[in-house]
Amino acid sequence: MTSPQHSPAQRTVPSRRLALQTLLAVERETCFADEAFARLAVRAKLSHEDQALAFELVYGVLRHRATLDWQLNAVASRPLHRLPAVVAAILRLGAYQMRYLDRIPVSAAVNESVKLAKGIKGRDWRGVVNGILRNLDRTEIEWPDMAHDPVNGLSVTYSCPNWLTQRWIDRWGLETAEAMCRHTLTIPPLTLRTNTLRCSREQLETRLGEEGYTVSRTSVSPEGLILEKCGSLQALSVLQEGWCYVEDEAAQLVPLLLDVKSGQRVLDACAAPGGKCSHIAALMQNKGEIVATDPEPRRLERLESNLRMLGITCVETVELSHETDRDTPWCSDQEGFDRILVDAPCSGLGVLRRHPEAKWQKTSAQLDRHGKRQSGILERVAPYLRTGGVLVYSACSTEPEETTQVVSRFCQDHPEFCRESTARWLPPHAHSLTNPDGDFLTSGFRYNMDGFFASRLRRT
Repeated sequence: MTSPQHSPAQRTVPSRRLALQTLLAVERETCFADEAFARLAVRAKLSHEDQALAFELVYGVLRHRATLDWQLNAVASRPLHRLPAVVAAILRLGAYQMRYLDRIPVSAAVNESVKLAKGIKGRDWRGVVNGILRNLDRTEIEWPDMAHDPVNGLSVTYSCPNWLTQRWIDRWGLETAEAMCRHTLTIPPLTLRTNTLRCSREQLETRLGEEGYTVSRTSVSPEGLILEKCGSLQALSVLQEGWCYVEDEAAQLVPLLLDVKSGQRVLDACAAPGGKCSHIAALMQNKGEIVATDPEPRRLERLESNLRMLGITCVETVELSHETDRDTPWCSDQEGFDRILVDAPCSGLGVLRRHPEAKWQKTSAQLDRHGKRQSGILERVAPYLRTGGVLVYSACSTEPEETTQVVSRFCQDHPEFCRESTARWLPPHAHSLTNPDGDFLTSGFRYNMDGFFASRLRRT
């Protein structure tokens, strides 16, 4: 007996429910969307196809949230922020399907949104959801005038918070600010960094091609490959066997600035989940000593798991908070480290295309707090760098409070450290990605990279 054929709408009701649960978890817990999705998807037990649609719905709503809200507010009797969070999330899911997913009929998007609203306790919101989405379908929305109000125009068009749009216009000018806002809507490529302890980039490229994948080489990183339409990462054998690590091209360039050598002693002060740490180990040919610290045991477990998968044995992991711990495992060690990497926790405003939820979680006030914390970490670890050693400070942000100002303030307070141009240690194509001080900065998002900053400091 053949199984009944289901329409996309019928088949994907659980997908919409998983998407709704994830969006609510992100809002309530202020967590990463990918972590919330992974946790909830395990319970949902959906097919790969249904999970893929749920994932697309979650990230589509988060990327386009301000644009969706503008349209919904134009046809609703009261603004979304005055509705219960679950109702607002259902409306955004419905509007996203109507505006951005051509393969889903409008009627299906509306009907399935109404079904989601049926489960809300306390009041029947089905009529409200149905009425707003039906109004959206038949109403021509008037958009803000970009010429007279560029901040609101960019914010609505590219779904960025007003405070961030205003900041980018003030700092970069309208044209660059528009490009940066537009960049937050792009879907980032899946970029792999070759684990050179296991294979060469050429060998990885050949194997992926033999397994039916389409790959291209990164524009700047000497070890990167961009993978097209790979499907589930769990099915990617080269990843499970430790031949490579998923990492954006900009992040792949940061460890090169350390110029590590086999046998050296290195401190990775904010190491989890291990991308840069494992890259440093590979550059050292797995010979030497790397001390990798992080304040969260769960993140250290993930780091250790990644290192095992990649076949790395030269790393010692240490649970350590640079803000509260008085003693360190190396306090009495007079030798010091040859190299220190501080890949500091930050706002993540350089990786909004990967974590679009951050657009709605961050505020301008947080930037100063991040800067103080980052300065504190630098102050904490800098004394353990030996004379002649190199410290690299990096952040996945392009905002001065977290980048140039942190480094300038540190150098002013510590004249024994001098700032060196990063160009010498970058591949030739990346020489244009430096600022007047010689720092590595991908603020223009050239080569389709994330927004990253790194500065190289030598202790004289």
